[in-house]
Amino acid sequence: MTSNTLTKALLGTLTAAALSIGTLAGATTATAAPAQQVPTQTVTIQAVNNLGLTTTEAKSVQCYVRDAGFSPGAIDGQLGSNSWKAWQRFLNDRGFNAGTVDGSVGPNTIRGLQRFLTYIGYDTGGIDGIAGTKTRAAWKAFSHLGGGWC
Repeated sequence: MTSNTLTKALLGTLTAAALSIGTLAGATTATAAPAQQVPTQTVTIQAVNNLGLTTTEAKSVQCYVRDAGFSPGAIDGQLGSNSWKAWQRFLNDRGFNAGTVDGSVGPNTIRGLQRFLTYIGYDTGGIDGIAGTKTRAAWKAFSHLGGGWC
């Protein structure tokens, strides 16, 4: 009988302690400052990457890809995502493998551009997916080919 009484007393003490802890935790949560709502907004990143081309030179390569049948959007000298999607489609269509058509100028797009520029006779310094000095110089020279396309 004594062990039964001791067990009941121990359980009663543990229950009271647990309730106290729960009440304290609840009080802490209840008295905490209410969460502030942060206003949200959608941000669209309109990245332009001319890879070293001037506005006039960029217009020229926009006209080139447009005349090849791939719409770069506005011929404005700003190589944004629409222009790069057109170039990615052009490069993929011609077998230069620019990867996913997403308008982003990543390593796959650069490799595709390097393959194209090398194929038509420019020295890009290799097919490494990096738009280094030689790749940018080849891209610039290409933009002047034939006096421009616009």
